[in-house]
Amino acid sequence: MSQQYDLASAVGFQDDDQPVSWNQRDILIYGVGIGAKRDDFAIINGLDKSWTPFPTYPVVLPFKGTSQDVVNFRQLMTGGKRAPGLPKFDPNRGVHGSQSIEILKPLPAVSGPGWKVKKRVVGVSENKSGIILENESTLVDPHGTVYAKLFSGSFNLGAKATGTNFSKRIAGPPQAKQPPKDRKPDWVVRDQTTPEQAVLYRLSGDYNELHINPAIGQAAGFGGVILHGLSTFGFGARAVVSAVGGGDPASLRFFGVRFTAPVRPGDALETLIWEIGPVGADVAGHAGETEVAFVTRNVATGKVALGAGVAYVKKAAGVKGKL
Repeated sequence: MSQQYDLASAVGFQDDDQPVSWNQRDILIYGVGIGAKRDDFAIINGLDKSWTPFPTYPVVLPFKGTSQDVVNFRQLMTGGKRAPGLPKFDPNRGVHGSQSIEILKPLPAVSGPGWKVKKRVVGVSENKSGIILENESTLVDPHGTVYAKLFSGSFNLGAKATGTNFSKRIAGPPQAKQPPKDRKPDWVVRDQTTPEQAVLYRLSGDYNELHINPAIGQAAGFGGVILHGLSTFGFGARAVVSAVGGGDPASLRFFGVRFTAPVRPGDALETLIWEIGPVGADVAGHAGETEVAFVTRNVATGKVALGAGVAYVKKAAGVKGKL
């Protein structure tokens, strides 16, 4: 087995650039998919002076591409190049393990032509449970200017290559700090998903049947439909923006999580947020921002759905902890 695969050779692999595009309607639909309410004008009312594209929107672009129609999810997952040195992964046993996004420039409401997502493999790890693949994606405009940098990790259950522990990593996002154990959270934000949450979120481009067909969810061992992890990701981002950024989407500059437990459409969520302090001077481009640690709990199960949460936010004037 170790003769057949060379995991180290996959690290640094550059995939083909992916053309992407969006319009203002796409961004408004995304806002509803991550739970924006009727009075969240900064997210859902494109004519309001406070409105701006919600900063986590680029996470949907690798699913959507340039399409304004339904995307064939299975074809999307099995198409494209495969990095060298990797075994073939079973798409039915892949789990989205982590996601982060760093916002370098505010998104325009409409992309126009020529935007791309540039992708490369930045990490591979193998353990007895499977293989973790880490990818870096950068969103660039037609002139090559970078607007956002994203890191994602996928855990491929049961995949084997060398049969031994292995890890190589050349890049990655900032890591979360542990929430202080000696104090309660500074903010607690409670929210409610709807039974139709996955139906709404999928319109942003992720048409995986797992999130709409109960039979698929049963076969996958989830007991039925589960909400897209990236929808829950958006709920967490909205909570941080609401509590720390005074409701201004432009306040969020970095947001990262680990996906630790599923959420069902209709479950209530609770995001607990701790202020860590000013972002360190060694983190380029984030002067004047506040670092927070957070977790998002599924109230229905009591389990943490988003763990190891870290965000950099421009803290709104006068905002104080709620506890």
